[in-house]
Amino acid sequence: MTATAVLAAAETRSRSRWRPWHARAWVPATYLVASVALYLGLWASPSGRYLIDSGQDQNQWEWFFAVTARSVTELDNPLFTTLQNHPEGVNLMANTTMLGVSVPLTPVTLLLGPGVTWALVLTGSLAATATAWYWLLHRRLGHSRLAAALGGGFCGFAPPVITHAHAHPNFVALFVLPFVVALLLRLWDGERPLRDGAILGLLLAYQIFLGEEVLLLFATGMTIFAIAYAATRPARARAALRPLGTGLGVAAAVSLSLVAFPLYWQFLGPQSYSGLLHGNAGNDLLAFVTFASRSLGGDDRTAGALAWSTEQNSFFGWPLVIMVVTLAAVLWRVPRARALSITVAVAALLSLGSSVKFDGEDTLIPGPWLLLSWLPLYESVLDSRLAMVCVPAIAVLLAMAVDRVRLLFGLPHWQRTPRLLWTGVLLAVLAPIAPTPFTVVDRAPTPTFFTSGMWREYVPDGGTVVPVPIPSPGDTTALQWQLDSDLDFRLPEGYFIGPGQPDRRGIYGAMRRPTSVLLREVRDSGEGRDVTEEQREQAAEDLRHWDAELVVLGPHPAEDALRYTVEDLLGPGHRAGGVWVWKVR
Repeated sequence: MTATAVLAAAETRSRSRWRPWHARAWVPATYLVASVALYLGLWASPSGRYLIDSGQDQNQWEWFFAVTARSVTELDNPLFTTLQNHPEGVNLMANTTMLGVSVPLTPVTLLLGPGVTWALVLTGSLAATATAWYWLLHRRLGHSRLAAALGGGFCGFAPPVITHAHAHPNFVALFVLPFVVALLLRLWDGERPLRDGAILGLLLAYQIFLGEEVLLLFATGMTIFAIAYAATRPARARAALRPLGTGLGVAAAVSLSLVAFPLYWQFLGPQSYSGLLHGNAGNDLLAFVTFASRSLGGDDRTAGALAWSTEQNSFFGWPLVIMVVTLAAVLWRVPRARALSITVAVAALLSLGSSVKFDGEDTLIPGPWLLLSWLPLYESVLDSRLAMVCVPAIAVLLAMAVDRVRLLFGLPHWQRTPRLLWTGVLLAVLAPIAPTPFTVVDRAPTPTFFTSGMWREYVPDGGTVVPVPIPSPGDTTALQWQLDSDLDFRLPEGYFIGPGQPDRRGIYGAMRRPTSVLLREVRDSGEGRDVTEEQREQAAEDLRHWDAELVVLGPHPAEDALRYTVEDLLGPGHRAGGVWVWKVR
């Protein structure tokens, strides 16, 4: 019997079988309190506050939640819309709309607004992810409550998860994965492969509607672990092939029956694309021993020089790296620990990308990611995110270490001093990577022209408003105007992933039309342009393409330059409701 099993059995004997629910709820409650504390600034005014580190993503996600709610209530197709990028539209299934939460939370979005949905998804996902991993570690893997609580907390609040908790809820909502692991373990043990396979298929289908990239990374990590573990126990692995094969076959059949059409729409439907290239986006070697921007021991300047604040996927910090290496060496004879250590090492190596970087400089040393980057689906993965595979593997190693040390502490010769020393080591390793509260700012108010409904005097429902500058991945202000107008008008271009030309490779945003390019240049330079007659004719053609009813210029740092240019294109505008407007004739 393993040390973990001995400790779990002893703990089970020492407590009542019918322990009160409140005695078991303290761990999930602690996770929830911690999550709320991180987002307290956002919860003070979900509709009026903005997570500063999210860039333009908060606007995009709130827009996704609102569009999904509208599709549900009006029985529209939730996989496509022309509210952005009119008239071409946006393939929503090919974007991260998280239908798995946006559809069930439709009542919240309609009654309280997409800002509340955004805050609820982020806060709830952190707590739910930590709780689900805690459940797996305690109930399925047999770790003590303390060890499981530590491991679950690490899975929910580790730096690679927190870096996405500003802007990418699809990489925070990881609460389905522990239940997938539990079912895979049941299949490994040969328990009811048909039933468990069917349940697994349902969970996989649901995860696809939460985040496909997460599922691909998870499958990659599980494959690495399975190969490493099977190599240590080949006879046991051969015995498990039949139930595993049966269960996985049933899971694939159930899952595909539910997601076949959405996946067809994603890859072959209108505005689909053939892949998304990121270049060499691997982790810097130095990042692994550096503290993240939003870790207690980190700072923006040091971490920001190595990765964006929303993609610090490998910032575990040097104390944890030392501990993981030590645990791998000490527990190497334990098959599970050996396989976990190999998984951490391989995932970390893959996350280095196609060319290894050190301290911001490309070493030109080929990275192991080259082995996978050419494969279907992997071509669209941001390679640095492979480091997230390390998180649950490290969590299990930590739980194993805590339980083994607790067993040693139970021996007579272990006195108080070693216990305090071990506690101090854990604090020294984990305290510097503890997350700090997220920074929020007041959102810029939407002009009265939109909040009062004045825009309806110029544009019929379903018409197209052309904001200046045109919405893009770098400027999503107009999406908020559209939300505050109940999504009753359409926008050209926008922030989404769609096809480029000529090979339909995925790009962020739309293929920009000439007038959009001109206005963007004016926005960036802050200098107005004297336009040519050819540019006026092009503007007229672009407005016809967008089915434009109205051009609107709101408050902007380059407002004077933009107004000068638009008036040279379209003639004089007039002031209404805090914006400049030009009626398209």
